Amino acid sequence: MSAAAPLPVAALGIARLRLAIVLVVLAAWEALSASGLLFRDVIPSLLKIGAALGKLLASADFYGNLGVTAGEISVALLIGGTAGLAVGIALGANRFLSQAFESLLLYLGPTPKIIFFPVMIMWFGVGPGSKVAMGVLSCFFPVAISAAAGMRQIDRVLIRVGRSFRATTWQMVTKIYLHAMREPIINGVRLGLGVAIVGTLLAETKLSNRGLGYLVIQAYALFDMPKMYALVIVLFVLSIGVNVAIGRLGRGVGTK
Repeated sequence: MSAAAPLPVAALGIARLRLAIVLVVLAAWEALSASGLLFRDVIPSLLKIGAALGKLLASADFYGNLGVTAGEISVALLIGGTAGLAVGIALGANRFLSQAFESLLLYLGPTPKIIFFPVMIMWFGVGPGSKVAMGVLSCFFPVAISAAAGMRQIDRVLIRVGRSFRATTWQMVTKIYLHAMREPIINGVRLGLGVAIVGTLLAETKLSNRGLGYLVIQAYALFDMPKMYALVIVLFVLSIGVNVAIGRLGRGVGTK
């Protein structure tokens, strides 16, 4: 059994630098907490946050709210991502549609989607539908823009080959387009996931009685800062984990 290959010097240096940054940030946080410069518990100690995190992870209510938020984000990503992919392919494949509508995507994409939340409430009510709608609206634009850009990067030879074999539109999409623009799609989905999470959580903080966003705003209202920071840590870790999983899935598909 061969020994594991040692890490390259550069990779080891990067890992040490990242660890040093994390340790410095944690030390600065603890020092600020102990300094008394800010109002009590605005910056709680790491020990209090850790205790709140342990209590949170041991609570059944947390997992129920996590399931609500995860379900809303998953549905939003499925609907918004699919719609964005379809629109992006259509714009990238048709010059007329691209010239007519793509500029609208570029202008509307950076618009804060939370301003549409009152409209979503009127259309879909105060339940999960309005939160999903906010996630869909947030997710749609990054995926559509990335897919449209990816379509224009496809080797024209591949498209001519598909047409020479009289491939249908569905066959062109599934056999050529999606494979050729795999990386732009994965990047668009990762961006779409990030803004879908933001949009859904913001909607939950505004009007909801379930979900992680609701728990965060409830902890803030009760001035339970350790719990609030514990929730933020959980959201941060979960977001990173899902993002990494999507990236690895994309690389795994590309190697097949």
